[in-house]
Amino acid sequence: MITTVVYSESGGTYKTTMTANIAVALERMGKNTLVIDLDPQEGNLTSLFDVGQYRNDPDADNLVKHILDMPDGDFHDLIESTEESVDIIPSHDMLGDFTSNLEQKISYETGMQNISREEYPRFKLLYELLWKKQQLNEEYDAVLIDPNARAEDLLYNAIFAMRTLVAPVKPAGKGNLSLEGLEELVGNMEDQLDIEIGLSCVVPSGVGQTNAHQQYREQFEKTDAFATPVTIGDRESLMDAMWEARGSAFKVVEERWKTFEQDGAMVSEPGHRRVRDREIDTLRKLYELARFIAVDTFGADVDPVLELEFQDEETRRIDLADKDPVEVSYT
Repeated sequence: MITTVVYSESGGTYKTTMTANIAVALERMGKNTLVIDLDPQEGNLTSLFDVGQYRNDPDADNLVKHILDMPDGDFHDLIESTEESVDIIPSHDMLGDFTSNLEQKISYETGMQNISREEYPRFKLLYELLWKKQQLNEEYDAVLIDPNARAEDLLYNAIFAMRTLVAPVKPAGKGNLSLEGLEELVGNMEDQLDIEIGLSCVVPSGVGQTNAHQQYREQFEKTDAFATPVTIGDRESLMDAMWEARGSAFKVVEERWKTFEQDGAMVSEPGHRRVRDREIDTLRKLYELARFIAVDTFGADVDPVLELEFQDEETRRIDLADKDPVEVSYT
């Protein structure tokens, strides 16, 4: 099955929106897909997909309680469905205190089992929950995690469980992660977790037309160290609109969501966005990215045809075998 953590050390790399878009693309390809939101901060997948009404309730059952083997309900009751058919385990405030709760559990367990702290499998807990206890591999074709950014217990649990990274990078400021930095990042995680981690691909995002940005893009595309299947251009308007549409970029463009001024106030509504070739090309690239992860990294069989059903317009079908980035067929 497809198991991936979409991770970047830096902010502003479209990590969360990319996770959502890959998940929706995989679902459109016929893969039953689950995303797990491990980011306790606002502006996460839970907010994007407009789920998780109990995320601030300290008494509500949540993923942390299940990871630490102290659940208050059935695991499957944590799973919610989004409008775009992707399933999600929402974030919860308890994620922010994961390490402190884990330390309490370790103190208790090591005392009860008479083992040292070093022997306790602190990074294997999510792995045991997802694959051993719940056997999600029998229910889903793909599981993606949007993790917290800090290199701590929760992130390491995610990587230990998934074993494969997709790394979005942005050619600006702190997001300008070097080739050597990526290799060092993966190497450090492998040493820390004592496992082999696969880097599926690197995805330069927010790449503009400046010479510096184009040199950055070429640097990644020409390296043999890892794959760069697509480069996502500067589509800030499209990515920002995802938060208003409460869904993927596919939903934004198909339903034509746009933010505009009306009667002195800013509103966001469907039916107003102009369908642009460059945004259709971005959807194609996102679909191609998901297909690369599924096929080239995991050897899965997926539907290579992207079908877009625009509001008040004809349906468009894009076959990834067609190398033209914007030419589409109409039905």
